Amino acid sequence: MSAEGQSVPAQQHEVAVYDRGAAVVQSDAFENPGLPPHRPRQTDLHPEKARRAERQVVGWFLLSMLGSVLAIVAYIAVPIESGDMGTVRFNNLFLGLGIALALLGVGFGGMHWARQLMSSHEVVEERHLSRGSEKSRARAVEIFQLGDEESGFSRRSLIRNTLIGAVALLPLPAVVLFRDLTPSTDPVAELSYTMWKPGSRLALDPSGTPIKASDVTIGSAFHVIPEELSEIGHNEGYLDQKALAAVLLVRLPLDRLNEQPDRAGWSYDGIVAYSKICTHVGCPVALYEQQTHHLLCPCHQSTFDVTNHAKVIFGPAKRALPQLPITVDDEGYLVAQRDFTEPIGPSFAERLGRVDPEHVPLSSAADMENRA
Repeated sequence: MSAEGQSVPAQQHEVAVYDRGAAVVQSDAFENPGLPPHRPRQTDLHPEKARRAERQVVGWFLLSMLGSVLAIVAYIAVPIESGDMGTVRFNNLFLGLGIALALLGVGFGGMHWARQLMSSHEVVEERHLSRGSEKSRARAVEIFQLGDEESGFSRRSLIRNTLIGAVALLPLPAVVLFRDLTPSTDPVAELSYTMWKPGSRLALDPSGTPIKASDVTIGSAFHVIPEELSEIGHNEGYLDQKALAAVLLVRLPLDRLNEQPDRAGWSYDGIVAYSKICTHVGCPVALYEQQTHHLLCPCHQSTFDVTNHAKVIFGPAKRALPQLPITVDDEGYLVAQRDFTEPIGPSFAERLGRVDPEHVPLSSAADMENRA
């Protein structure tokens, strides 16, 4: 065969074997392009423009201080009158304008300061081990000092002082607003007592129709309020009283009801009543499962066992739902024996002092802590 027709030896077709660790040649890496040339700003080149930018920053901080004061003045000078929506609108308008000016003044002032007066030189921070040494700590102090020098925080006293004033006044509107949200009366007493009293009839929510024991069938659940609640107007605290006294009424088979001896008289023929307010954060416990006899809070899925005094079996709630002692009157209507024997709703620090020891016996100190 000719040279052109001769086959190439097999060994010439073998693929060379390379070390996998050397598959990437270091010389193929991209070269460091470096940083672009620094472009000085107008405030770097002209001192008069730097002074003008400084005055603008001071102006923003002063505007923030004015907004904080305006919010407090508006909240006090434009009070909300019950039933007058016009006062609500004006109060919200001026209060919102004041808080908006306070926040925007600090934000715009800080951004303008950083963009026009602080050092604009590009820097690169090399990655290093997170462990620090005495040398790295000293270097950190130098960096802070350098940052202070570049920002002019210590040198530009007018900007520094107005910034401190704006930040100091910024939380004051929130302090005034949140402080004024507290009730004028003792909050512990407000949560410890409801409208329920001996002889108060249980009525349907929201119609206010009294409920007879014969109307409550096994497996049914009723949302209940005191009958006297209908006599309170909306301007007289109707919603507040309803939120405290709301009750869920359920009837169980007698063989499924596991009652403690000290609470045996709190139910009537398998009918039990529990506060509708979850002991976690106060959401309405409004979902009832007929087969398992469980109450579910839709907010955070706390689950209460109705067959065992509404004890917690799942979820973040730590206490059982307070039980309302009930019975029937001469006409067969369901009535309350008395008010709840413990505060309803979420736990609070002074709660244990309001628990009635005569009707809620505490077996031990540990049980008392669990109830808190």
